Amino acid sequence: MGMALDTQSEISDAALLAAFAAGDQSAARALTARHLPRVFAHACRLLQDHAEAEDVAQDAMMKLWKIAPNWRKGEAKLSTWLYRVTANAATDRLRKRRTVALDAAPEQADETPSAEAGMIAGDRQKALHTAMEALPERQRNALVLRHFEELSNPEIASALETSVEAVESLLGRARRALASKLAHLRPSAQRDKQDKGART
Repeated sequence: MGMALDTQSEISDAALLAAFAAGDQSAARALTARHLPRVFAHACRLLQDHAEAEDVAQDAMMKLWKIAPNWRKGEAKLSTWLYRVTANAATDRLRKRRTVALDAAPEQADETPSAEAGMIAGDRQKALHTAMEALPERQRNALVLRHFEELSNPEIASALETSVEAVESLLGRARRALASKLAHLRPSAQRDKQDKGART
C-alpha cells in the first residue's frame, strides 16, 4: 500500500527512496514532485536549452531509481547528489556541443526579459548567458549552484566533490571573469564607447 499523500511532505528523501526500493511507487511520485522541477531548472540554467534540459533531468531521475536499493542514509543529501549528476551530464553535453559547433553562437540578442536574472534584460541577459557559457565548467557550475540554486559553499563542495576552499576560489575567479566580460555594459562605458578605441 502506498504512503498517504498528506504525510509525504514530512517524510525524508532517504525514507522515500528506501520505500521506493521496497516497491512503493507512490514514494517515487513524491520524490519526482519534490526534486524534478529543481533538477530541470538547474539543467536549463546550465544548458540554455529546454529540450536538452528535459533529457538531462529525466536521466538524473532514472539514475536515482537505479541506485535506490544501495542508497545509504547520511551518505549525502539526495538533492546534492542530483545536482552533481545533473551538472556532470550538462557539462558532457556542453563539451559535445562546443566540438560540433564552436562558432554557432547566435548574433542577435534575446529581447525577452528573464525573471531568473531580474534586473538584467534584453542584450544584458544575452551577454550574461554568453559570458557564463565562456567560463570553465567548474566555475560555471559553482556560480549557478551558489546564485541560482542558493546552495551554501559546503553544499556546493559536496555537489562538485571538492573542498570548500576550492569552491571559494572557483566562485572568486568566476565573479572576476564575469565582471571583466560584462564591464562594457556599464552605462559609463557605453557613454564612452566611441572614445574607448582612441584611449586604449
